[in-house]
Amino acid sequence: QVQLVESGGGLVQAGGSLRLSCASSGPAFSTYYVGWFRQAPGNEREFIATISGSGLNVYYEDTVKGRFTISRDNAKNTVYLQMSSLKPEDTAVYYCAASTQLRYDSGFDYWGQGTQVTVSS
Repeated sequence: QVQLVESGGGLVQAGGSLRLSCASSGPAFSTYYVGWFRQAPGNEREFIATISGSGLNVYYEDTVKGRFTISRDNAKNTVYLQMSSLKPEDTAVYYCAASTQLRYDSGFDYWGQGTQVTVSS
């Protein structure tokens, strides 16, 4: 059983940066893949990135490569998403999710409640 809570969202100007955090509970956190997703109003939930339990393997959706960085600190039961060079099109609710296997879709086992990111022009 894994519980996830996102934080760090807010309002930022285009070109700025934010760091999102995904804090977890549960002793098996280090065995889970953790992914980040986002959903803008009227759109489907979109995969952004995922990271393996060890933190050694990461995967990014093409549009965020070079701008976003996913990382994790298993000692703190936390996964991060560092976002830079933000664009208005990045505006969305951002979610983290945990899975026992690598995947790039929405079929994760556990989900957080989301945190709003708004990027102004």
